[in-house]
Amino acid sequence: MNQGELLSIEPQELKFHFEVKKQISTTLQLSNKTDHYVAFKVKTTNPKKYSVRPNAGIVLPRSTSDIIVTMQAQKEAPVELQSKDKFLLQSVKAPDGSTAKDISPEMFSKEAGNIVEECKLRVVYVVPQRTPPIPEGSDEGSSPKGSASDNGNSNGFAVTRAFNDSHEKSYEEKKLAEEVEKALQENRRLREELEQLRVSASKKSGGISFKVMILVAILSILLGYLLNR
Repeated sequence: MNQGELLSIEPQELKFHFEVKKQISTTLQLSNKTDHYVAFKVKTTNPKKYSVRPNAGIVLPRSTSDIIVTMQAQKEAPVELQSKDKFLLQSVKAPDGSTAKDISPEMFSKEAGNIVEECKLRVVYVVPQRTPPIPEGSDEGSSPKGSASDNGNSNGFAVTRAFNDSHEKSYEEKKLAEEVEKALQENRRLREELEQLRVSASKKSGGISFKVMILVAILSILLGYLLNR
């Protein structure tokens, strides 16, 4: 807070949350610390760029008054967001009962012997902070990627499922191999029996009987089915 004999001014600099092509306002608060009426007037080095409401007025004893300073919309941002603009706030004791209509330029004339307090205020541009957009599909206030525990649970589930799938696949392959081995053994056994039947039939009738031919056909079908599973 800028402390003078007559007025306290807060803040000590004019901060504007700068945005291109947008009109921006900030507030000054004047506090009268005396038991006297105090008149004030505000000047700026760039009057076309700013409007001050009110630019002059009376602050009653032991009371406060607000000043709204508005920066007109700017087409482009200044270099490095630096401003050379300055404001000057002048204050002087005024007769009791004075109003804004009673203020005149002569009241702030030092040449006339008036004690005029002056406070210089600089302009500061501040870049407004923007809230990142919330990705679609995520709850407000939560991380779109989920918490660390969520990731841990998800990864653990994926690993477990992959292990189960691999284990199940390995079990099926082992079971199929056992069935194929059994089929081959059965095939060898049937071939041996077939050979014995063929020899026996040859001795009795000089050829393979119709029963043996059917057995061979059934054996071939069974073997093909087992091998193609």
